[in-house]
Amino acid sequence: MALTLYQLDGCPYCEKVAERLDELDMDYDSEWVEALHSERNEVKRVSGQRAVPVLVDDEHSVTMAESDRILEYLDRSYA
Repeated sequence: MALTLYQLDGCPYCEKVAERLDELDMDYDSEWVEALHSERNEVKRVSGQRAVPVLVDDEHSVTMAESDRILEYLDRSYA
């Protein structure tokens, strides 16, 4: 899968990104992360920080955090 979204259940920012991916009819993998910040080791490994959402786009070699930046990227790259 070219797109992976690291997200936390109940996170409104994560839901916003997931909704946009669905609106764009994009296939993506969801990686559900731990609620405890200190347990989000995989997110830290891929993005250098522990906050979510994080989008990894392997096809374009892009990894980014912050929902507004991710939405802008998706619109610019895939809309």
